[in-house]
Amino acid sequence: MAFSSHFALQRCHCEKDKMNQSSILYHILNHKGHPHLPTCSCKDKVALGSPYIACKAASEVLLKTVNFVKNLPSYRGLQQLDQLLLLENCWAALFMLGLAQEGVDFEVIEPSKTSILKELLMNQKMKDNKEKISNEPSAAEVQRVKSFLTKCWTMDFSTKEYVYLKGIVLFSPDISGLHSPQHILCLQQEAEQALTEYTHSVYLQDTTRFSQIELVLMFLKSINPPVITQLFFRSLIGNVQMNALLMEMLYAS
Repeated sequence: MAFSSHFALQRCHCEKDKMNQSSILYHILNHKGHPHLPTCSCKDKVALGSPYIACKAASEVLLKTVNFVKNLPSYRGLQQLDQLLLLENCWAALFMLGLAQEGVDFEVIEPSKTSILKELLMNQKMKDNKEKISNEPSAAEVQRVKSFLTKCWTMDFSTKEYVYLKGIVLFSPDISGLHSPQHILCLQQEAEQALTEYTHSVYLQDTTRFSQIELVLMFLKSINPPVITQLFFRSLIGNVQMNALLMEMLYAS
């Protein structure tokens, strides 16, 4: 299907050539730094190119996301435990939809690496610098985030579609520990029904739009929440747990 292939990240040659890498010749060439041997960049670590601008925009989107959630009458009517579980498990997907809706784009760069000589001269801790870089998300993980945003913008979702999508994502009945999963399932089904009716009434000529939206939601599930935390919020919240921040935002007056 053309739609799903648009989402598929280009398979890097490190996977294609997995069998070749086990050969003696491969290791000999790799050891000698053979100039024609391609190097894989899918696991390279990346960081925000303009962290102040991107993190500021991300913080505003997160605030809007939490305000959207806590102002939903159907959400406020749930028990506190269910409210917390839903937000803790769905915040990243909701945040991604918020980024797309607000048109927030960002660029990434390779994390700065201080030379060993400079670290010795400036008495910097090499271990701390290496650990900081190792915690950054990979290029492949960030590309997945950017691919999702691009697809949302290509789909050109309306405000109503974003609202219905957020409802479908938020009211997830499969989360472990929920007190009222059946009621939450009904809320999700209501959002799905509303989206279906809206799509069929507005996009009469586009008979594939709803199926494309379903694929967007499937792709959204592949984005790892810790990647979002590390990319946009770790520099702001330090060692504070994301769930603690969300709880504070949720119940702030």
